[in-house]
Amino acid sequence: MTRFLLITGVVVLAGASVWYLNRDGDETISPYRFVTLEQGDLEAVVASTGALDAVTTVQVGTQVSGIISHIYVDFNDKVRAGQIIARIDTTLLRSAVRDAEAAVERNQAQLRQAERELKRLESLYEKQFVTEVDYNRAQYDLDIAIASTKSAEISLERARQNMSYATIYAPISGTVIERNVDVGQTVAASFSAPQLFLIADDLSRMEILASVDESDIGQIKQGQVARFNVQAYPDEIFYGGVRQVRLQSTMEENVVNYTVVVDVENPDGRLLPGMTATVDFLIETASDVLKVSNAAMRFRATPRMFETLRAQMEARWAASGDSTRDGRSGRGGAIPSGSANNSFGGGQGFGGGGDDFVLIWYLEEDGNLMTVPAHTGITDGQMTEIISDRLEPGMQIIAGVTEMAEDGVANPFQNNQRGFRPGGF
Repeated sequence: MTRFLLITGVVVLAGASVWYLNRDGDETISPYRFVTLEQGDLEAVVASTGALDAVTTVQVGTQVSGIISHIYVDFNDKVRAGQIIARIDTTLLRSAVRDAEAAVERNQAQLRQAERELKRLESLYEKQFVTEVDYNRAQYDLDIAIASTKSAEISLERARQNMSYATIYAPISGTVIERNVDVGQTVAASFSAPQLFLIADDLSRMEILASVDESDIGQIKQGQVARFNVQAYPDEIFYGGVRQVRLQSTMEENVVNYTVVVDVENPDGRLLPGMTATVDFLIETASDVLKVSNAAMRFRATPRMFETLRAQMEARWAASGDSTRDGRSGRGGAIPSGSANNSFGGGQGFGGGGDDFVLIWYLEEDGNLMTVPAHTGITDGQMTEIISDRLEPGMQIIAGVTEMAEDGVANPFQNNQRGFRPGGF
């Protein structure tokens, strides 16, 4: 069986070679790769990712320690401002209140005694029956009793306030999105208030905190339209608006990012807090324009292509009897010098230029090479706008050079996507 398969493979390979070498002369493999010049809409965007969150969230904690005795709300429950949502066991808190009340009564008794003693010594001091030292000490004891009574009253007020903290109220109206405690759980508020609940104000309005690279942040402006999608609804596109570009930067792996806040309407409640959003900030749009794959923008012609183009144009002028041509201009706009660079500027035979100029290469109907200088417009990262009155939709633009053998015949069993020349795509 193995020998049969080996023989079969050899026969198929030989047959393919014979077919390729004996096919019609018109069926030749092009030495170029092409992309189609299209017409349509184009958008320049800055891509980013972020997380959806409620615009306002409040962490509900407790200022006293104790055991959770009652919980009245759960995840996703709607609450009103001032609604009781939980209680802490008040056994120890009640004891603290009673102790503070007793302390107030004791200090009040001491205050009354100090007042009586001062009154008694005051009459004796007037008659010189007691010394001034005794009288001053009685005055001092009264002042201390007054201060102690005030302190005891403050302690009683604090104990009663702590008693009120045992009842947890909703600070705002909204939706409970987190519940971090259960009945019977002990919470300790010794160092910081523990979070019991997280309440979102209004989930019909949300926000995205998107992280934008410092190289793109200059293009983001307040009020700009942002388009995004989430994994939960992969076929739907949602829209929002930039509310804020925060000045605080963050650095991750030596990359500086800035946070952009995007306002999002969520009337049907389908967008949930924590969802990952893939965001496109719409920087610029263009409608019904010529556009071509960026592969054509990255293409660099080979020296042989420049030589072929010059020879073709000189032969055409010679055939037309035009002796005024100097090999520097032609129907395509100009014959470039021997530069292998697809872009052009001053010194390239085009009378100047800039970063938005590009040289488009294509084949004419007779198979001859031709170039057209053009301006570039906006890009979406895959397609770029091309501005030229010499180009039309549907034209095949050269985007790469395939690897050819020295005799000009391509290997039929070699992938034409591989082994491009240095001047190719």
